[in-house]
Amino acid sequence: MRAQDKIGPGQMVLVVGPSGAGKDTLMAALKGRLVGNDSVVFARRAVTRDADASSEDHDTLSRSNFETLVSTGNVALSWEAHGLGYVVPQSYDHAIRDGKTVIANGSRKVLQEASDKYETAIVLLITAPVEILAERLAARGRESREDIEARLKRADLEPQNVPNLIRIENTGTIETAVSAMMKALKIQS
Repeated sequence: MRAQDKIGPGQMVLVVGPSGAGKDTLMAALKGRLVGNDSVVFARRAVTRDADASSEDHDTLSRSNFETLVSTGNVALSWEAHGLGYVVPQSYDHAIRDGKTVIANGSRKVLQEASDKYETAIVLLITAPVEILAERLAARGRESREDIEARLKRADLEPQNVPNLIRIENTGTIETAVSAMMKALKIQS
């Protein structure tokens, strides 16, 4: 896509990071802090998984609907991970054209696509040291500590060659991390 064909003047902000980094917690806190700020829109993803109150709040999408949306290009962004399809609906492109900041729970798989598609694509990498990630994942009770540590050691925790990457170390309070996110994005509450 040529520079003049990129979508703007608003910006797409993709929040990414490893499991246990606190992405969902920080996004919920940021959303709460920005209630009434009409210049920021939080994207609601559609996922080929039934909604579950204990996980991310999302819209449910059938596999065939996912494939149709992707094949026709009727999405802002889409990707597949862990056997599931994810869609950021096309309506958020309209918000960016209207000059708004769209904040979406993203994936490393679409960082280059977002950079190619939007005039301004920002990546907020939410992270923490491996030991803290392991503690948080262990608290969920889904895997043994050894399995978690082995998985985290294999994981690519630092994306390379990503334009507009802003690293947020989530090791303090939620308020501290949210303030860092707002400062990085130059958003006023």
